[in-house]
This record gives sequence, structure tokens and C-alpha cells, in this order.
Amino acid sequence: MKFEDKLRDRQQWSIGDGCSMAKVLDLLSTKTAFLIIRECFYGTTRFEDFMERIGASAPAVSRAIKQLEAAGILTRVPYQEPGKRARDEYRLTAAGRDLLPVFLSLMQWGDKHLQNGQGPLRFVAADTGRPVGVRLTDDPDAPGPNPDEIEVRLNRGFQRAR
Repeated sequence: MKFEDKLRDRQQWSIGDGCSMAKVLDLLSTKTAFLIIRECFYGTTRFEDFMERIGASAPAVSRAIKQLEAAGILTRVPYQEPGKRARDEYRLTAAGRDLLPVFLSLMQWGDKHLQNGQGPLRFVAADTGRPVGVRLTDDPDAPGPNPDEIEVRLNRGFQRAR
């Protein structure tokens, strides 16, 4: 990357507390918080299912959910099964759904650099079956695929590292 003239002397400026990346890392500072969001993209909504699917303790899941709720990433939605007490499900807000490119880009990087080019899952456009990926663009207003239009498939060629 190149800096515009007034930013070239790195000793003359600092972002300090205003760094957006630092703020995101503070928000998603635990593996549990990150994996809860991943699971929400995969359709997980219930507390016990988060614990089971990510292998985290109830206190860790509870802390992460509270943090994500406070940040406006998750919202509670009440539900009640017949004959049972009312409970809550957790769903991504619009801000949470906007994290999809972040998750997909990290998976793409992990597939390429940590999985010998092929991870366990692949993401395709549900209507065409074409691979979905993240890339840089000079048109930030160009619409990306809606999460509901992406299908997750098992990558048949995946070889688990030994």
C-alpha cells in the first residue's frame, strides 16, 4: 500500500484509539466469541448448541453472548417449545451479518495457507453452484451475496492434517 503525501512520514501521525481494526479485535477478542458468530452463520441459535458445537463452557459462551449482544452483533429472540418454559435464541443482527466477508476471507486464507489449499468446507452460490469468495474491489457499494444465497458444502477433496 502507498500513503498519500501527508501520511508518508509515519512519525507525524497515529491513529491511536481510533483504529477500527483494534476495536474489532477487542470485540472479537476470544475464540468463543468468534466461533459463536461462525455458528450463527451456520444456523446455530441456541445456547446449549453453541456450547456443544464449539466445545466451550457455559460461562465462556455466556460471556461471549453478552459481549456480542452489547455490541449489537447478536439479538435475543424468545421461543417456547410446547410444555416447556420460555427460552431465548440468539440471532445475528444486520451488523452481525455484515461480518460475513470477514469470516469468509479468514476461511479463504486458512484454506490456502493452513490447509494445503483445501479446507473442509466450500461456499457456493446456491443458485449457480459457483464458488463464493472475498476479494478487494474499488466499488465498495457493489452488492455482495446475501448469506441466505450461499450454500455450504462438504469439500470432498479435503484431507485432514495428521
